[in-house]
Amino acid sequence: MGRLFGTDGVRGVANADLTAELALGLSVAAAHVLAEAGTFEDHRPVAVVGRDPRASGEFLESAVVAGLASAGVDVLRVGVLPTPAVAYLTGALGADLGVMLSASHNPMPDNGIKFFARGGHKLADELEDRIESMYRGHASGRPWDRPTGAGVGRVRDYAEGFDNYVAHLVGVLPNRLDGLKVVIDGAHGAAARVSPEAFARAGAEVVTIGTDPDGLNINDGCGSTHLEKLRAAVVEHGADLGVAHDGDADRCLAVDAAGNEVDGDQILAVLALGMRDAGTLRQNTVVATVMSNLGFKLALEREGIELVRTAVGDRYVLEEMKAQGFALGGEQSGHVIVLDHATTGDGTLTGLMLAARVAATGRSLAELAGVMERLPQVLINVPDVDKSRVTTSAELSAAVTDAERELGATGRVLLRSSGTEPLVRVMVEAADLEQAKAVAGRLADVVKSALG
Repeated sequence: MGRLFGTDGVRGVANADLTAELALGLSVAAAHVLAEAGTFEDHRPVAVVGRDPRASGEFLESAVVAGLASAGVDVLRVGVLPTPAVAYLTGALGADLGVMLSASHNPMPDNGIKFFARGGHKLADELEDRIESMYRGHASGRPWDRPTGAGVGRVRDYAEGFDNYVAHLVGVLPNRLDGLKVVIDGAHGAAARVSPEAFARAGAEVVTIGTDPDGLNINDGCGSTHLEKLRAAVVEHGADLGVAHDGDADRCLAVDAAGNEVDGDQILAVLALGMRDAGTLRQNTVVATVMSNLGFKLALEREGIELVRTAVGDRYVLEEMKAQGFALGGEQSGHVIVLDHATTGDGTLTGLMLAARVAATGRSLAELAGVMERLPQVLINVPDVDKSRVTTSAELSAAVTDAERELGATGRVLLRSSGTEPLVRVMVEAADLEQAKAVAGRLADVVKSALG
């Protein structure tokens, strides 16, 4: 049986892979691991529970709340809010744990459960393993330690969570957004109310699309994975910029006034320069993954800013930031972490800070994002190969060495085995697109012959 927890919580098709029974059982296990339910007579454990608008979130939320309350945990139910809002409220309210029901950018039939520890922090692998072990032990016949009478948890709605979170977002901005027109695509997801409200309170004129969730339309042709409608809306309304979220609003991509995409690398570059100028870019360093564009690295070098790379996944970026005391990090996909103001990637905060930089400088987003040139990046997935030998094949190693010699200082090669599929990802960057395609194609052929 495989591990339940993936790179970002437990995900699957709701009511097929992710059932009410699983949600309830995992919540009881999480209560025992994260809240130490029942171990302190003078302490009533508290959990913050939120969800995105998926229809399946309604029954899964009920299962999670029932599991937590049955374990002796008082529940604050915040309703539909972004994942980073649940993380923030978990910390701000001094809760023992937080639970978010969302499958992020995945299609509507999927759903997921994310747990946060005290302070609103994502769980380390060791804590996830303990929760899973406790859940599997119960599933195999080990009974829960259940409170009775006054010991059971109490449940109440916490409607104040919306205003508390929006006030936090607006309160940490370095300047207001007066004079800016911004189009927001809420992906019919968890940011549909929060993001427009936050931008409006910060002074922006707001135009909205993708902000009418009905439980079934989340991420459907909109949001950060489908920028076409946002591009068109920005141009149509003559906006200064557009902001696109994913379903749970932990990421943000942007569009400039001409409708051109501004990706996570470019957003990081813009924010890094702003934080450097404000003296808040600790150790003059940004953290990004190995998938960040080489143009991002070259831009930071020109500006005298250090880059630290991690494995793919915002959790690894966050771990490095916390371990080394860095203030800014993120991914090309739009997960941006500003650690002074958030414990996880926060798409609304990212969009607000990007707009604040535009307002403060009086420069267009296109001009600000022009600090870096995105070098052509070609990615080829090579399936049905023995991915375990990607780092040990002498033939493949020689081919990579030859490719790196050909590309020189303005190119890069990255071979990475998939974490979930029997395939190897070949990524090549070069100053010239045709050269990147040619080198990537040759390496993909070597991967097939050497690892097939």
